[in-house]
Amino acid sequence: MKLPFDNTYARLPDRFHARVSPARVRAPRVVKVNRALAEVLGLDAEQLASPEGAEVLAGNTLAEGAEPIALAYAGHQFGSFVSQLGDGRAILLGEVVGRDGKRRDLQLKGAGRTPFSRGGDGRAALGPVLREYVVSEAMAALGVPTTRALAAVTTGEPVYREEVLPGAVLTRVAASHIRVGTFQFFAVRDDREALATLASYALARHYPEAVGSGNDALALLERVVEAQASLVARWLGVGFVHGVMNTDNTSISGETIDYGPCAFLDEYDPAKKFSSIDRGGRYAFGNQPRIAQWNMARLAEALLPLLAEGEEEAIRLATERVERFSALFVAAHARVLRAKLGFAREEETDLALAADLLERLASNGVDYTVFFRRLCASAADSSADAQVASLFAEPGAFRDWAESWRRRLAREEVTAEARASAMRLVNPAFIPRNHRIEALIQAAILRDDFEPFETLVRVLERPYDDQPENAQLGEPPQLDERVQYTFCGT
Repeated sequence: MKLPFDNTYARLPDRFHARVSPARVRAPRVVKVNRALAEVLGLDAEQLASPEGAEVLAGNTLAEGAEPIALAYAGHQFGSFVSQLGDGRAILLGEVVGRDGKRRDLQLKGAGRTPFSRGGDGRAALGPVLREYVVSEAMAALGVPTTRALAAVTTGEPVYREEVLPGAVLTRVAASHIRVGTFQFFAVRDDREALATLASYALARHYPEAVGSGNDALALLERVVEAQASLVARWLGVGFVHGVMNTDNTSISGETIDYGPCAFLDEYDPAKKFSSIDRGGRYAFGNQPRIAQWNMARLAEALLPLLAEGEEEAIRLATERVERFSALFVAAHARVLRAKLGFAREEETDLALAADLLERLASNGVDYTVFFRRLCASAADSSADAQVASLFAEPGAFRDWAESWRRRLAREEVTAEARASAMRLVNPAFIPRNHRIEALIQAAILRDDFEPFETLVRVLERPYDDQPENAQLGEPPQLDERVQYTFCGT
């Protein structure tokens, strides 16, 4: 099989990566090929779904033009710096330029050991592969920048964790796999030449409009800060909790990357965390903006030698750019909240009104997604207020707030139906509910039944449509269905 590879990262110096071949597996079987994404990439979906395609997607056969490498990087993990990380179970096959002219990486996750595996087996279990497929594709449909899933295959071999589980490989697609930790890898080694090469490469690949400023590192820092502020604002808009916002999971491209112990809010709670390894709540829902800025400070530190000749001037430039994050995030989050609340223009009191609402949601244990979707109906017709109020432990908490909301809406010359229609485009009816993901994983593992997976993937392709025939997939969990902890799956 020949794929249209054009591999630029593999041409960087050897210290950027390790040459490695995927490990063979016993009996690869295609679970899913993302046909729409394959079309964008200029790939033949039928060929990928064939037995020959299964061999390529599992790593048994290298497609013509592939140059498999594992990328080197470092990273702060829960605040502690590790100087040597790297792709321990992921192998970058190469890059393709899609029909849309965009360059993307094709990477196999779970394809075997690399020099960076640190004692691990380099494999992936089926559950985490299905989770990443579902959530990354849902995020794309929700309009959040993200890595994508091209395919999932089972390997016909077990992997050994706390229990024996079926093995699988995910084909991940990304604008690139360059992370904050990639810069940290070279910074901690005082490798200024590699830092400069990486900064220029990343800027040209991801922010070509900024090339030519005379200071690639500063231009890159500015763009990444902007991209991360916008990204986290969008996360909050759909109730996403990342789980492991380490610097090695912070993409320079501004895409969401690493869907290990991620989850979505049911009831609104800014302190909510799901990750079993996030014992202190470092990456809790409401902490995500602060952590993103912290990660940007680590990027700035890594780039210091390139920002200016003198250390004092470099620190000044870095500090200015990192401090811009707060204003950029507030502005981006304000845009998200205004759209969710149906405001067509800005007013000074909007953020206070939104903050008041969020406090009321938290104190009443209101489901975040259901509330905003039902609010669309209230925007169209105030008779729907009773249904919205019923979500609150104290219904009066909504009614009091709604009076202020309606006064605010009345100051805009927008018809009720036009406003409601606009709100339905930003307030999803469906998200990847945690309990639904767990159920589809169990069906696949225990019964080799992938129908729940297929159904949820299909529904989440249109998260802003009502889809009454699948309404149950948008409902919050019952008490006995609630997911309290999610796991990395490594």
